[in-house]
Amino acid sequence: MASTATQLLFCLLCLLASLHVSFSASEQLAFESVPDLEKSMYKVLDGYPCVRLLNLSGEIGCANPGLNKVVAPIVRFKNGIELVRSTTILVPLYDFDRLLSRVSSDSNFARNIAGVLVESRTQNQTHLTGSSPDKKFPQAEFAPYQNNKFEWNPTGSGIMWRLYNFPVFLLSESSTKTLQEIAVKNENKKETYAADVTEFDLVMQTTKAGTHDSESCLREGTCLPLGGYSVWSALPTTNVSASSSEKPVVLTVASMDSASFFRDKSLGADSPISGMISLLAAVDAVSRIEDLDTLAKQLVFVVFTGEAWGYLGSRRFVLELDQHTDAVNGIDNTLIETVIEIGSVGKGYDQGVKTFYAHTTGASSATNGTLKALQQARDSLGTESIKYSTASKSNPGIPPSSFMSFSIQNPHTAGVVLEDFDSAFTNKFYHSHLDDLSNINSSAIVAAASLVARTLYILASDNKDLSASSLKAVNVNTSLVDELLGCLLSCDPGLSCELVKRYITPSSTCPSHYVGVIQGDPSLEPFLGYVGDVPRFVWNFMADRTSTPLKNVSPCSENCSKTGGVCIKQEIDGKGLCVTSTTRYVPAYSTRLKYESGTWSVLPPNSSDLMGAADPVWAESNWDVIGLRVYSVQGAAYDHLILVAGVSVTALSYLFIVIVKAIIAKALKQD
Repeated sequence: MASTATQLLFCLLCLLASLHVSFSASEQLAFESVPDLEKSMYKVLDGYPCVRLLNLSGEIGCANPGLNKVVAPIVRFKNGIELVRSTTILVPLYDFDRLLSRVSSDSNFARNIAGVLVESRTQNQTHLTGSSPDKKFPQAEFAPYQNNKFEWNPTGSGIMWRLYNFPVFLLSESSTKTLQEIAVKNENKKETYAADVTEFDLVMQTTKAGTHDSESCLREGTCLPLGGYSVWSALPTTNVSASSSEKPVVLTVASMDSASFFRDKSLGADSPISGMISLLAAVDAVSRIEDLDTLAKQLVFVVFTGEAWGYLGSRRFVLELDQHTDAVNGIDNTLIETVIEIGSVGKGYDQGVKTFYAHTTGASSATNGTLKALQQARDSLGTESIKYSTASKSNPGIPPSSFMSFSIQNPHTAGVVLEDFDSAFTNKFYHSHLDDLSNINSSAIVAAASLVARTLYILASDNKDLSASSLKAVNVNTSLVDELLGCLLSCDPGLSCELVKRYITPSSTCPSHYVGVIQGDPSLEPFLGYVGDVPRFVWNFMADRTSTPLKNVSPCSENCSKTGGVCIKQEIDGKGLCVTSTTRYVPAYSTRLKYESGTWSVLPPNSSDLMGAADPVWAESNWDVIGLRVYSVQGAAYDHLILVAGVSVTALSYLFIVIVKAIIAKALKQD
């Protein structure tokens, strides 16, 4: 009996020892609080989500399929991979398009995808030859010509316009390394009980409310319309309280918003931010010309937002011009002689030569005058490293651009769109998050800004006999261009750069040029908390550069706006400086929308708004916090093992007690 008890005791001790080894790692950790315990269990990942967007006909983008969080194990995407259960796919960036193509063609495969995690771009990425998530003819429905099958964007796949009923995240570099290690770990642990899983929290309010188009979600308040605020400024400053100025207007425009598959990773370095930076540099150069008041023509600069989503900014601006609203008080649309748009100019660089193409809608005296001014400006630069030519006549018309809004509204509007391409985008990453600082050349932007600045001086002076010395005095500040590139297209220094902080207090460091949503009542003097960092910076910069001589600058007071002034740099010290400048915000949102009594409603198409019939009326679903984390879970087999072990320990303990009691009883009888 004693030997039997000894054997049972030995078995019990072995079982307890094995359990001790299983949990030894957790026993060695000391947790002082619940957050400490949670931090040890979960790894929070950094990423950029694809979110749910809606239009009048349905939805695009990504979201959880239901109202709950999604939890699924992680595997790496490989050729021929088959999924037998709900799974999170970790995919290299160069395989992302192929994965989504399979999702579209293989419903069984798509059904088992719980979420997709896209690895960030690596330093030695050799697989990326070009990839654009937009269509081959972006926003073809707004083109002022019939050939909407033309391929302006040859690398376009159209994946950003489809609906995905699972979350998709672009990982940061650090999170990419973490997930790669976890995926390998999962592959090596096929025969064990534990697995690492991801937990997605990407629930859109439109999903909860069952509102699956923009009209219904706006009515129910589960989404907000895409939009923001464009900025315009006049040089020299005009007297908006009087209509005494009858000078012809030369309108120079660019865009400040881009798009991508991932909401907050829309840099748009070449398309269109290179054009915006060129415009700002040209404004700076022209503002230093002496005797601006003597110019024969009025210069007006506009930076639009919302152009990537139905030309919201330019269409609203044209509507405001037609209706002569206060938003554009100081601009007479009948006096607009020509429009110059600076499009993508960051890649106009080939073997040391900067080449730009002028796209036009047709021949007119004003258009021909602009083309001649461009040629004269190029000649004045005195270098063969900058070339300019008109675009091919075989093109169906102007490329996707804000000028389409002007051209459709009035086909006789003269204009030129300056681009770094002729018949197809040079930018192989159009509307991709890869259109970043590495995708452009700063010297090309300087060259474009120089070309535009001198062209504007030639046009505004209306003097064909300008001396070479006067033209050469119009120079672009190269350092300013470099500074703007660092501020607007990178996180270091990003919006915390000295130039931006001289004017505003940014809400974030890393810039993103996604248009965002328009909040509250669209106003000419909006609550600045509803205006993005980039529009606020552009407004302050242009107001500063187009203001009257600095001797008139004074601290802001209640009389600043009453006397026709604007208050710049107010965010810095709460006081700001009052300057005389015609710089204004213009709300940018769909011409098919109306804001009344705190709600948005969709208006029926207007026969006078030719682009309104094609307007999708984009909106973004509301959401609270988008989360992504990973942790380990134990399989059911492991739970069964623990149960068996627990029952065994209990049974052996009971048997041990019975045997020990018998031994003790026997020993007492012998005594």
